[in-house]
Amino acid sequence: MNPTFLKIVPLVLASFTFHAATAQMPDFSKVPGIIVTHSPASSGQYLGSPSIAILPNGDYVASHDFFGPKSTEHVSAISRIFRSSDKGKNWKQVSEINGQFWSKLFVHQGNLYLMGTNRHHGNTIIRKSTDNGATWTTPSNGNNGLLKEGEYHCAPMPLVEHNGKLWRAMEDAAGPPKQWGKRYSAFMMSIPLDADPMIAANWTSSNIMRFDSTYLNGHFTGWLEGNAVLSPDGSIVDILRVDDKTALDEKAAIVKISADGEMATFDPNNDFIPFPGGSKKFAIRYDPKSKRYWTISNYIPDEVKAANPAKSPASIRNSQALFSSADLRNWTFKKQLLHHPDVAKHGFQYVDWLFEAKNIIFLSRTAFDDGLGGAHNNHDANFMTFHRIKNFRKMAKK
Repeated sequence: MNPTFLKIVPLVLASFTFHAATAQMPDFSKVPGIIVTHSPASSGQYLGSPSIAILPNGDYVASHDFFGPKSTEHVSAISRIFRSSDKGKNWKQVSEINGQFWSKLFVHQGNLYLMGTNRHHGNTIIRKSTDNGATWTTPSNGNNGLLKEGEYHCAPMPLVEHNGKLWRAMEDAAGPPKQWGKRYSAFMMSIPLDADPMIAANWTSSNIMRFDSTYLNGHFTGWLEGNAVLSPDGSIVDILRVDDKTALDEKAAIVKISADGEMATFDPNNDFIPFPGGSKKFAIRYDPKSKRYWTISNYIPDEVKAANPAKSPASIRNSQALFSSADLRNWTFKKQLLHHPDVAKHGFQYVDWLFEAKNIIFLSRTAFDDGLGGAHNNHDANFMTFHRIKNFRKMAKK
C-alpha cells in the first residue's frame, strides 16, 4: 500500500536554533499534517497524550504531556495547553500545568475540563477552566478535583453521555509493581450529568477487573486505555487495548458495565474480539448520522506484518487508518491516513479525535524526521500534529 499523507501545512516558527555540534538545522518540511508543537529527541522530553476538544465558541483546544528521562512524569508531570482560533491552521500555547498526566480535555455543561492523573501512576484528578484553557483549578482535595488517591492509569479516552450520566473508563495500577500490563485493572467511573465533576463523592466507580494470566491461553499480558462506549444493546461497555505479544492479529476486550455503573463483568471466551490496532491506544465513537462506530487505529498493514513477523504488535506504530463498525465486533477498513515505511523511528500513535460536522479532526503523537536526528524511536515522539478527514461519512458504505 502506498504511503498516504494528509495535506502538509508548514508551521511558521519564530526562530530556528542552529546545532553547531552536529551541524544540524531543524527541517520540518516532510512532517505530515499541521505541527502543533515539537520537542527534539535531544531534550529527553517526549510528547505524549495528545487530546483535543472543541470549545463552545468553535475554537479548538489541545493538550499534551511530557514523558522521558528528563521529564518530571514520575514526580509531578507537566502538561501544556494550546488553542487554535482558525480551525487548526495555527496553534498557540496558552498555559502549562504542573501535576497533570495522561489527560483528556472535554467540554461538559459548557465548561472545559481536563481529567487524568497527576503523574505516572498517580492520583485520579480533574481540573476546570473558565477561560478557555488559560488558567486551571488546582485539585487540592475531594471537593476540588482530587477524585481518587493512589496509583491509577489512563489515557486521553472518550467520555460518553448516556442514561443521565457521564461515563469514563480508567485503570487501577496498584497491581504487581514494576510489571507493566499485569498491574492494570479495568474499571468504569460515572457521574450524574447535573452533578459537579469536581467533587469526588459525586462519582461512582465499578468494581475493578484484575489482570488474569490465564486469558488467551496464557498469552494475555495486559489490558489498558479503555473506551467508554454505548453498545448496540443500549448498555455501556469498556473496550480496552489488549496486549498479546505472540500474535500480529490484534485484539480488544469488551468489559460489560451495569446500568448503575457499579458492576463490571467479562467473559474471556466471548469478549476478546479481533480489532485492527488493538494492541495500541485507540478511541471509539458512535456517529448517529451514519449509524456506525468509528475509530482511528494503529493497524498493521499486511506488508508490514510480512516484513516483521517476530515483532510485538504493540511496537509497530507506523500506520494509522480509519475503520468503522455497525456492531463494535466487526471492523471494516475505510482509509489509510498516515504511513511511513520505517518502523523503528517513525510512528503515528495515541490519536485523539472528534466529529466536526461532516469531518473528523484529530491529533497524533508523531515520531518523524525533524532535521535534528529525528525521534528517539517510534514510541518517543517529537511532534504533536493536527489532521482533518473530510466528508468521512461518504466512506461509510464503501
